[in-house]
Amino acid sequence: MSAGHSHLKDLDYSVVQQCMHCGLCLPTCPTYDATKLERHSPRGRIALMRAIADDRLTITKTFGEEMYFCLGCLACQTACPAGVNYAELFEHARAEIEEKKILANPKRNLIRGFTVSWLFMDLRRLELLGKALRLYQQLGLQALIRRSGVLRLLPKRLQELEAMTPSVCDKFSAELIAPITSAGDTKKYRVAMLTGCAQDLTFSDVNRDTVEVLAQNGCEVFTPAEQSCCGSLHAHNGEWTLAQQLARRNIDQFPPEQFDAIITNAGGCGSHLKHYAKLLVDDPAYLKRAELWDARVNDIHEWLVQITIRNPEAGIRNQVVTYHESCHLTHGQKVVSQPRELLKAIPGLLLVELPEANWCCGSAGIYNLTQPEMAGQLLDRKIAHIKSTGATTVATANPGCLLQLINGAAKAGLKLRVVHPMTLLAEAYHAEDRDRHST
Repeated sequence: MSAGHSHLKDLDYSVVQQCMHCGLCLPTCPTYDATKLERHSPRGRIALMRAIADDRLTITKTFGEEMYFCLGCLACQTACPAGVNYAELFEHARAEIEEKKILANPKRNLIRGFTVSWLFMDLRRLELLGKALRLYQQLGLQALIRRSGVLRLLPKRLQELEAMTPSVCDKFSAELIAPITSAGDTKKYRVAMLTGCAQDLTFSDVNRDTVEVLAQNGCEVFTPAEQSCCGSLHAHNGEWTLAQQLARRNIDQFPPEQFDAIITNAGGCGSHLKHYAKLLVDDPAYLKRAELWDARVNDIHEWLVQITIRNPEAGIRNQVVTYHESCHLTHGQKVVSQPRELLKAIPGLLLVELPEANWCCGSAGIYNLTQPEMAGQLLDRKIAHIKSTGATTVATANPGCLLQLINGAAKAGLKLRVVHPMTLLAEAYHAEDRDRHST
């Protein structure tokens, strides 16, 4: 970063000063709700950002820690009557923190360098790590180590992290999904499918289910085997330049002019994917294509409702389901009614509304790794609400939320199926096919 450059000072000042300090965001902010401290509220954080933009405050370690204490759940954006773009402010604040290196230390630098700058910049590396973890699990080594009691010798935080280790799928998306999935005689659209990072390793079956549902609804689906990270992890953690590199890479691999839609089934990814134009606003070689890209990106739920889903003729009887809203799906993308509409279209499925459905579960990207205490409080609150519904299944549309709720249910001893809505839809279409073949 050049000496005269500042992410917050160089922002359009109208974005920085838009907050009216009315306080309507306060009841929606999980960190403010837990602490009742002004600095832990959206209003307080924006005041700090504005003070930096106005040269009344310098960026300090305390400011950096505050920006990373924020979940980035964007509930404040939904509540704000002035339409403050908190996501833009939040990402630029973190970018400045990283470029000024105010939180830098050897341990943090090593972890970020390995994960953000190396592992997620080439998903072949992530897949290799996933294969190693899968082998470790399938050979029974993980179970053996857990039974041995040796983990009790580790610090408590390492024990907690080990317990959160996700189960890696038997096959990744490229092994489950053909590069081109035909819609047969029903073809109306040509779409591209983004398979994601964590989604590919731990929920590749969700990607397969999504492609099957798309094909059932007249979509020919393009799903290349080798894909790149969308860049949300990088943008949300202040690595602006890396996020830009990944945006260009995705635009080149999925030329938006060639598709009716570019489909994502992960709420957090989709919220970022729809804003490549802002990310590349200073790149004349990509800006026009980025604007078209933003227009083409669709969350799977909004796309299916937009094209009018073919309702399944069969389903699973007496299935009581509740729905937890991914923060970035509901607050970032404003996709709220569509998942519920699709779930209600499944015969035999009873949808029970979840109290505080749009309240963060504590996953929030990697927040549950970096802020375990607050994330744990939010997870306990979410699991208690899920239990109150009496549902045996909870649906949610983000891999981080899926993992968080699976771990929360296991910790609480709650017998609960945690699935993506596309899995329930795919199961309904499969039941329809079985019924058709049995008659």
